[in-house]
Amino acid sequence: MKTETFTFSGHDGGALAGRLDLPEGPVRATALFAHCFTCTKNILPARRIAARLAEAGIAVLRFDFTGLGDSDGDFAATTFASNVGDLIAAAQALSERGLAPSLMIGHSLGGTAVLKAAARLDGVRAVVTLGAPFAPDHVKHNFACRLTEIEKNGVAEVDIGGRPFNISKAFLDDIEAQELTGAIRGLGAALLVMHAPRDAVVGIENAADIFQAALHPKSFVTLADADHLISRAEDAEYAATVIAAWASRYLGLDQSAAPSHAAMPVPTEPAPEGIVRVTEIDPDHYTQTVANGPHHFWLSDEPEDVGGANRGPNPFALLKAALGSCTSMTMRMYARVKKWPVAGISVEVTHEKVPTSDGAKDDRGRALKIDVFTRRIRLEGDLDESQRARLLEIANRCPVHMTLHQASRIETHLADD
Repeated sequence: MKTETFTFSGHDGGALAGRLDLPEGPVRATALFAHCFTCTKNILPARRIAARLAEAGIAVLRFDFTGLGDSDGDFAATTFASNVGDLIAAAQALSERGLAPSLMIGHSLGGTAVLKAAARLDGVRAVVTLGAPFAPDHVKHNFACRLTEIEKNGVAEVDIGGRPFNISKAFLDDIEAQELTGAIRGLGAALLVMHAPRDAVVGIENAADIFQAALHPKSFVTLADADHLISRAEDAEYAATVIAAWASRYLGLDQSAAPSHAAMPVPTEPAPEGIVRVTEIDPDHYTQTVANGPHHFWLSDEPEDVGGANRGPNPFALLKAALGSCTSMTMRMYARVKKWPVAGISVEVTHEKVPTSDGAKDDRGRALKIDVFTRRIRLEGDLDESQRARLLEIANRCPVHMTLHQASRIETHLADD
């Protein structure tokens, strides 16, 4: 999966920050994802669903609503209607890119907003909701103790998930005025309702109301004992897999003919535990199978413009992946020990060769160069500056970082057989 920064203008002209997750092969369809109330584009279900859809050839745009995450704007000035406006603006931005969305997915209040927005967009053929309330004003339970203060003062600070947010009377008035039945009946698209029966935040009766209001084709899939945020990896992965399979039917995608980039030849002789074995499988290009012990396999290749078949990451991309994943894992281990509220970690790694500072030359008169790896680490969660600084120190202690940072010795031998 390839991921790009995708910035566009929201309902009020402010810059909204998004991530466009793209398949390795051709884009067969495009999906638009709406996150839950006060969440961000990087919440676990959004990341999992985007990854699974990208494997099926579907591009996914997930973005932060106005005033949240990395997007501009004042959250206190937003309403449910402005969220719908942001979704429509996102769909228009995708259309201008030649990626008009045919699938829309929304989590919690994002699911309610998707139902409202999809009814106003042409070309949407399938809609998915996860733990969505039937009525937008359902979110009032998050700040029920402050309703009087909001009504009296016009705005009040409330605590949602351990974070402070300003909720305005305009927001209350807007969600109370919204009516969803007409939008659901006018979807003109297939609907998949996903909900956990034990959801303690948005009751299962909301799923029943949405399903009852919708016309066919419509489907319901239970999320078993998942929580409202779908915070367990196995629940998020299940939801992602079901959505990819369900959507393919209504988007007209033939999943029996998987994209060529997804074909993964399994080595006939897996490597022993603790050994990474790389084997050439395409002498006309550079495609290699990589077997990491007896259980894990992937491809490595080079881009087409240098004679490869582009069926996998190149060796330096694998090296960057090793550094990035080791960095994230090391920080997560430390955060767990400290019980710090790290909600998410992402690491972007770039690599370049730059001349040495002393201007040294090799024996052929060429400038000596050193390898420079640059990491850009994004931490989510209610962390103070001292915690963030400490996690940055821990990043520099990850084993791969330390291996790359110090001199290594590589011994090479020809096999006898």
